Amino acid sequence: MTDRPRFVLLAGAWFVAVTVVLVAVPLALRDRLPEPLATHWGLSGRADRAMSFGSWLALVVVLWALIAGFAMYRVVRPAAGARRVRMRPAAALLAGAGAAALGLQWAGLAANLGRPDWRDAGPLGWQTLLVVAAAILAGTIGRLVVPSEPEDAAAAEVPGRRLRLRAGQRAVWISSASNPWSVGLAAAGLLGALVLAATGLTVPVAGATVTAGPLAFVGVVGLALSRVGVRVSDKGLVISFGPLAWPRRTVALGRIQSARAEDRRPSEVGGWGFRGLPGMSTIMIRGGECLVVRYSSGGEIAVSVDDAERGAALLNTLVAERTAAR
Repeated sequence: MTDRPRFVLLAGAWFVAVTVVLVAVPLALRDRLPEPLATHWGLSGRADRAMSFGSWLALVVVLWALIAGFAMYRVVRPAAGARRVRMRPAAALLAGAGAAALGLQWAGLAANLGRPDWRDAGPLGWQTLLVVAAAILAGTIGRLVVPSEPEDAAAAEVPGRRLRLRAGQRAVWISSASNPWSVGLAAAGLLGALVLAATGLTVPVAGATVTAGPLAFVGVVGLALSRVGVRVSDKGLVISFGPLAWPRRTVALGRIQSARAEDRRPSEVGGWGFRGLPGMSTIMIRGGECLVVRYSSGGEIAVSVDDAERGAALLNTLVAERTAAR
């Protein structure tokens, strides 16, 4: 699958197949389902909200259609200035979202099936974890089955822009990007964890101390993703995370083949944070300009950072100098 028309055809077939299952299965089981249906489960695993069968079915189909339509739009109408049509992210989104829609419907129908009243719906626990795992697996498979687009190879063969340095002149490029939403998320998570932990130690509130752990984890992750810093020098590429510039990741100059600036969006890489697979990953702090570094081994890493074009030019210059000095 290397051309866009064929990808659109297969993606359309996948959309139709998932939609047919989402509609046909509930209609076939309609007589064995309560009215209304249990559609939301609390932390205890018990159903706590309901919705009419028709509204629930329409909501499921509309949400799936919106996600699939967005993925296809990014392929049919790529962003202005995009250097390639990214079918891999679209395939990952379509496969993952389709698996999630089917899995969530299966879990909800199984919990409601044969129950006289929605309040009697079965609990959800391990089913949710199974659906999440299935969605991640399907998204990964969807990305892997679509080869790299021909434009990728062409871009890799074109020499990147370079800077002109005088003989013996050394240069260092430092830049960063931040996300205020991650700062708010980190603050909310850490504050919530602190309050729950203090409450659990002073007042016997069920689940307070247990819930504090996940909130603290969210806070730490949000803090790490609030800022990314990049440094380019004759020692290579250094990527740092968070307001304390730690942890850090160093890529030696000898491992780098080339660099370029490229516009990328969270929707194209699967969201914010650390996205992708080993050897082909993106550190997405905010949408827009990214520094894309290609390894000598063939993989790539992209980092959303300001003034990426200048950083890529310096990196290409340093790589060329190192190659010439061998």
